[in-house]
Amino acid sequence: MIQEAPDRNLALDLVRVTEAAALSSSRWLGRGDKVQGDKAAVDAMRLSFNALEIRGTVVIGEGEKDEAPMLYNGEKLGTGKGPEMDVAVDPVEGTRLLAYGRPNAIAVVALAPKGSMYDPGPAYYMKKLVVPAQAKYQVDIKMPVAENLRKVARAIGKAVDDLVVFVLDKPRHRDLISEIRQAGARIQLHTDGDVAGALMAVTPGGDVDVMMGTGGTPEGVLAATAIRVMGGEMQGMLDPQSEEETKALLNAGYNLNQVLTLEEMISSDDVFFAATGISGGTFLKGVEFTGEGAITHSMVMRGRTGTFRRIEALHSFDKLMRVSAIKYR
Repeated sequence: MIQEAPDRNLALDLVRVTEAAALSSSRWLGRGDKVQGDKAAVDAMRLSFNALEIRGTVVIGEGEKDEAPMLYNGEKLGTGKGPEMDVAVDPVEGTRLLAYGRPNAIAVVALAPKGSMYDPGPAYYMKKLVVPAQAKYQVDIKMPVAENLRKVARAIGKAVDDLVVFVLDKPRHRDLISEIRQAGARIQLHTDGDVAGALMAVTPGGDVDVMMGTGGTPEGVLAATAIRVMGGEMQGMLDPQSEEETKALLNAGYNLNQVLTLEEMISSDDVFFAATGISGGTFLKGVEFTGEGAITHSMVMRGRTGTFRRIEALHSFDKLMRVSAIKYR
């Protein structure tokens, strides 16, 4: 059998992008200005992408060009050399978390071969169900909440009342929260951050077992990249939250009754994912300033090999700023 030589692991380049975004945006931690915090992350991320050997197109970004002067859908990233890739970015996942100094704000980027990343179009919201690898193929997003929780509990060897479910603390989840409590499971309510919530549900040894509820469609596709690498399961259904969004989806030919599988959201295994903590938390530690530099904490994944790395990096600002145009202080 001929052994194939390993090709370049773009995830190890990608983490430099999320580290730069985290370092820049963390200066705005707790300052109450989510716009400036996000802008700092976007500027650093765009500059870092300039060195990445890809021909990238943003599929999951911050809106169309005329609405978001930042990393917009359709924007070209990378050096213009190398593989053609779909790009998903969230420079600050949890801008309000950053602005108010709350846990679990992260910088996130994912890459997939061109044409393999689901394009949400006008879909802003998606109903999601995320479970760890042990519960794969055991759940169905259309089943009652209690039944799904029983199946997850059985699959991972816990009682239902030992389960912890990640739910966004939104008025739309009033009935969902009631159903989870009636089933006997416990709940972690979070104001924002459903990419982090999805990853928490599939990360071994974490304190969340399931993620349920409606969050951003772009965030769902971004999270799906990592979930595919980690062997978990994610199901989604477009869940428009306004009449305007519903009309836009129907006019564009989207089926609101379709259950989107993980493979439909990300149709290739040759994916790359990186996330770096900004504000810290149990999921990923945040940026720690040392006086002379900072320490960052990241997770990095490569789909082709199934490799999952945790990276702690020490950054010296004096040296870093000699070779980088990004102002870290």
